[in-house]
Amino acid sequence: MTKFGISQSVRRKEDNRFLTGQGQYVDDLSIGADAFAVFVRAPVAHADIVNLDTADACEAEGVVAVYTAADLEGKLKNAMNFALVNNRDATKAAAPVRPMLATGRVRYVGEAVAVVIARTRQNALDAADLVEVDYEDLPVHVATAVGGETIHSEAPDNRAYDWAHGDEAATEAAFAKAARTVSLELVDNRVIANPVEPRGALARMVDGRLHFTVNGQGVWGLRDNLARKLGMDRTQVRVTNPDVGGGFGMKSFDYPEYFVLAFAARETGLALRWMADRGEGHLTDAGGRDLVTTAEAAFDADHKLLALRFHTISNLGAYNSPHGQLIQSELALKVMPGSYDVQTTFFHVEGVYTNTTPLDSYRGAGRPEAIYAVERLMDQCARELGISPVELRRINFIPRDSFPYTSASGETYDVGDFHKVLDRALREADIDGFEERRKQSAQAGKYRGLGLAYYIESILGSQDETTKIEFGDDGRVNLYVGTQSNGQGHETVFAQILNERAGIPFDRISFVQGDSDRIAKGGGTGGSRSVTMQGNSINAAADEMIRRFRPLAEEELEVAGADLTFQNGAFQITGTDRSVSLMELSDIARKRGKADLLVTELENTVGGRSYPNGAHFCEVEVDPDTGKTQVVKYTVVDDFGVLMNPMLAEGQVHGGVAQGIGQAITEQVVYDADGQLLSGSFMDYAMPRAYDVPWMDFHAELVPSTANEIGMKGCGEAGTVGALAAVTNAALDAVWDAGVRHVDMPITPVRMWSWLNAARIAAE
Repeated sequence: MTKFGISQSVRRKEDNRFLTGQGQYVDDLSIGADAFAVFVRAPVAHADIVNLDTADACEAEGVVAVYTAADLEGKLKNAMNFALVNNRDATKAAAPVRPMLATGRVRYVGEAVAVVIARTRQNALDAADLVEVDYEDLPVHVATAVGGETIHSEAPDNRAYDWAHGDEAATEAAFAKAARTVSLELVDNRVIANPVEPRGALARMVDGRLHFTVNGQGVWGLRDNLARKLGMDRTQVRVTNPDVGGGFGMKSFDYPEYFVLAFAARETGLALRWMADRGEGHLTDAGGRDLVTTAEAAFDADHKLLALRFHTISNLGAYNSPHGQLIQSELALKVMPGSYDVQTTFFHVEGVYTNTTPLDSYRGAGRPEAIYAVERLMDQCARELGISPVELRRINFIPRDSFPYTSASGETYDVGDFHKVLDRALREADIDGFEERRKQSAQAGKYRGLGLAYYIESILGSQDETTKIEFGDDGRVNLYVGTQSNGQGHETVFAQILNERAGIPFDRISFVQGDSDRIAKGGGTGGSRSVTMQGNSINAAADEMIRRFRPLAEEELEVAGADLTFQNGAFQITGTDRSVSLMELSDIARKRGKADLLVTELENTVGGRSYPNGAHFCEVEVDPDTGKTQVVKYTVVDDFGVLMNPMLAEGQVHGGVAQGIGQAITEQVVYDADGQLLSGSFMDYAMPRAYDVPWMDFHAELVPSTANEIGMKGCGEAGTVGALAAVTNAALDAVWDAGVRHVDMPITPVRMWSWLNAARIAAE
């Protein structure tokens, strides 16, 4: 391997500009914008709009325009796009219109009813207060449950969809004949992504074209949707993503504000800026998780799984969001039933509407939720069967010689060696020393618990990806990619891959992303797809580039055929020291008028998905006097196939686990019975702090994927997928001997103290 090739822990080249304040984010690019947008939002969760008067706002200082849904008529299609699943009876799920600006009724606190465009942000805020809206309240439904006051006529009982996968009759029969069955009720709490950079956008008309800059996770889908909604040809729309301060899936799809801002920019001819503040983000960013699940397992007399059955109620919020219906159904299904060898399964999900902010993708998008249910259930089964959690998993793992393995969900797991990964995790976590650590905790007055989660993950998103490699006049090589970095380190990793395959000097590679004008097509970032799909595309493009340069190298070196080899970025005559590098050939091509050689563009398709997997061991201490649960030791052993940059992979795992610890212990979105958000700021919503997250031991036990040429597996979401169950299993283990028999996320001090207190009272 070269110094900057793959599998090297190269420091991130993009950090130089980030750490010196040279990053270019939406807010940086918006400096000098002509006007600001502020949205007028509903203060009630469910109500008819009786009167909407913007006259005073229109006359306010600095105001350029005020728009309501009526102003969009005939100019902007006032309806968002979303995907639908099929119901169990093969009908389509409910598809009520989600307007960009409310039309006649609001259905959650924070829904936009108007937008004010003014010369300064303060002007816009002041004018927004002058928009008069009279509401007639309607009954509110916030419970994650079927029923309640109807929110949409298309879903009279608020059931958006009734989806299932598997053989219900065969599963029922397996449960009927089982030696033992186990059932567990689980709540997966609602969370907010809270990236360091809130959502924002800049819209302006440039030479008759719309240029829309947004801190998203891809540009092409939004470009096409803007064109459709505004009645423009897509060649008239340019979308760009600059540097992005975190996305976590929450920025991977369109929001109503984007279309309204673009409409207003076209109407006024001004460069318009919108940037959400943190409170606005809490109100309007798509939430994550929020589901309740009944998980059941059936075993034979030897503790072998006969069947699994899951029934989930999934909260969609007030409307369908772009991916909302897919997450707990088709996306969660990708990893059901985890790493276990069981073919008789039934997965049943009902999506429900509530008078809350819509939900969508959040780090893992269905897979953390699925693995949480599976791994919590496996620990409960181990307790009820009187067997260790490790041994029960070993009995039921998919055997190594069964790969490629078609799961009960229809996914083809290409490779895996779960026993090997678990063996390594047992050693690295020093499980043999746990009882001694538990004794030490007890001496300090703390309960200590050990939790295990074995996860499997599925890469999502398109398996196609584009790459363009361009030799510039300035001696640099431009690498154009179809993905979008949100802070993961793509600029470094993709340069490493190109350096490894083509030998182009690492420091000569310039990175180009997130521009629908400069890059014709791409899949964006999400579902842990970026490095796998883009990496293989870069490899294929590099191979094509080398093939295209070969005739020029033969001409220059006066040799042909097998006597000419390519290695370390140069063509070399076998057995001699005569060679010519790609960089030299690019100069030769330019001088000889062979400009076509200077650009290689290719779209590559990866034949199959990869399935990262791994073992998480978590240890927590619980203070019985205060109920505080503290993660004190965390060990991860992952199988990510061939690692592109081990240091960055470790960083991705650390971040993912931190988000998992946050959901498991501190974070929770809370609405009251009237649909008012009670956790609308960081005073009320507890993000994990540094002291909540211990140092994490990360280790790799790698089994290269056979589904792609490089052998890599995605790593972006794996930390979160495994962390939820590992932390929660550890917390329950800590207080089991104190009589607590069930815990749910988040394990806040007051909740843990309440469980412990209830157990004490029951024991008296």
